[in-house]
Amino acid sequence: MSNKTVIKRQGLMRLIFTLSHSFNGLKWMSRFEAAFQQELVLFSLLGVFVWLQKIVLSDKLLLIASLLFVLFAELVNTAVEVVVDRIGSEYHELSGLAKDIASASVFIAMLITALIWWAVLWA
Repeated sequence: MSNKTVIKRQGLMRLIFTLSHSFNGLKWMSRFEAAFQQELVLFSLLGVFVWLQKIVLSDKLLLIASLLFVLFAELVNTAVEVVVDRIGSEYHELSGLAKDIASASVFIAMLITALIWWAVLWA
């Protein structure tokens, strides 16, 4: 074990570094992850659609939040896939299961989003 002392960033510097890591993750996803790219396009189109609707602000925010939830689920799904792939490229049942479960989370997020949109706009 090393005798190096780890200095943790605090306050504003910690926030800046955290935001830079978040931005790097979003940038990578936007460049290399096809599903995230498609969901971003859908988010943009539906986001504009929402703001053009004559509905109360709280409903607009709920609809936007539901779209962000899909992007969140895709980020988590890809993170799981990246970690599993980092561990090894050989087939393992648990690796496949982890990827399937992470993918299912995206599907569930999409179902939740569809239900929210139905409830706000058509129910």
